[in-house]
Amino acid sequence: MDFADSATTSTTAMRSSTSAADDDILYPEEHNVTSVSDDHETTCWGCGLRVLVSPHVPAFKCFWCGAISNQNIIKCENQNFRWRRLRDRCFVSILIVFMLLVICGGIWAIYPVLVSPGYIYGGVNIVIAIILSIFTLSTFSLSAFRSAGAPPNILWGSYPAVTKGALENYRFCEYCAKPKSPRAHHCRSCGMCVLDMDHHCPFIGNCVGAANHRHFVLFLISAIIGMIYASIMSVYAVYHIWPPLNNWQIHLLSGAFGQKLVMRMLKDIFVAFMSSMLFLPARGLVLIYLFIASVSIEIGLSVLLWQQLCFIYEGKTYLSHISASGGEGTAVKDCQNFIRFFGFPYTRTRYLPSFFSSKKRHKK
Repeated sequence: MDFADSATTSTTAMRSSTSAADDDILYPEEHNVTSVSDDHETTCWGCGLRVLVSPHVPAFKCFWCGAISNQNIIKCENQNFRWRRLRDRCFVSILIVFMLLVICGGIWAIYPVLVSPGYIYGGVNIVIAIILSIFTLSTFSLSAFRSAGAPPNILWGSYPAVTKGALENYRFCEYCAKPKSPRAHHCRSCGMCVLDMDHHCPFIGNCVGAANHRHFVLFLISAIIGMIYASIMSVYAVYHIWPPLNNWQIHLLSGAFGQKLVMRMLKDIFVAFMSSMLFLPARGLVLIYLFIASVSIEIGLSVLLWQQLCFIYEGKTYLSHISASGGEGTAVKDCQNFIRFFGFPYTRTRYLPSFFSSKKRHKK
């Protein structure tokens, strides 16, 4: 009996080893997955604690401070940062000089026509033009030369100093070598992390962020109002200084009917218009250029302003809108976003009489 039992046991062991070998041949990948452990020890950049993570995951989140670490990140050095910064500043300076030349040229061309009805009428229009110009240039300068908004400095890298959840969803910026909040984005053109970054505008040579976003929107509003005013005044001035059309070029309309009549009339009007332009003074040419430039700039800035107002209403920025386009956004669409954006801390009850907001009194 003992010999039979031992033979049975050895036969069973041989069959199990044979089946295990067959399993290794049939399912080699499954065997490797279950037998190999790839976890390795690494250090969290936020609090300095050691954690075990797999090298195959692109990022991991610390269980203590909530910081997100990217693995195998490749830092791209920015060699042309100073050159781009100098180029942007030079472009902004040239743009300011161009704006001053256009403003001075427009006032020089419109002033004689505005003064002809009376000095009071001309003086009022000149004052309006100067106020709009000063407000536009000041908001443009604040948007261009003011910092877009750097994230605040926080404690990181030390477990005793960093409390639990203090760096929730923070990432480490390899360019700035400091933590980057979820609301911040690194701009390679500016060489810094910008809080609530909307976009990098090449026309102001600066990022639009938390510190200058309001000035940028105010610049768009004032520039559009100024362009509308300039286009109206230029049309009014050109109408008064334009030479009279030659009537002899428009009277040859006999024998034409329908579409042929309309085409001949338009042709004669165009020829008369171009012929009278030859006698237009230099002020008229400046006013024509001012009208065309103001209308084209007005259209472009209106589209940009409408886009900015839509994002403000949604409680987002341009970058947050792009990042949230793949999923549902957490921002709430509300008109109160305009009040918070433009910095109106007071409600209507502050400006109403006291009896509107006072508590109801009960008579005994």
